[in-house]
Amino acid sequence: MVQYRKMTLEDVPTVHAIEVATFPTPWTLDSFYYELNENQFSHYLVAENEAGELVGFCGLWLVIDTAQITNVAVVESVRGQGIGEALMREAVRVAKEANMDVMSLEVRVTNTVAQNLYRKLGFQDGGIRKGYYTDNQENALVMWVNL
Repeated sequence: MVQYRKMTLEDVPTVHAIEVATFPTPWTLDSFYYELNENQFSHYLVAENEAGELVGFCGLWLVIDTAQITNVAVVESVRGQGIGEALMREAVRVAKEANMDVMSLEVRVTNTVAQNLYRKLGFQDGGIRKGYYTDNQENALVMWVNL
């Protein structure tokens, strides 16, 4: 059974390790500390398995009336088990509780697995950000959903 909760400072090293294992241009450790300590708009969730191990996380910014997903990652060995979907559903719940009107995110145009998940959750295509990803200048698909 996986449980979902708000991220704490003690979670940062593990969350950063998941980030590094998942993304070609990962955020720094200091970025996550900044998000928790300094960024008044950020809200981070973690997925924790029965053994107390973190197996995923999701970050979002809540600004005025818009929620922006910053990053979502699940440990490779447990992908495909619904953890990413549950994290996204928790993020939507948090955004609704904060009275956000819309949620948006960017996803690589080649990441069809993630795009399919977001569409399952009601996200629509909103446009393309050309050269968005710095590692290979891949375009990002902007997706959004009304809350």
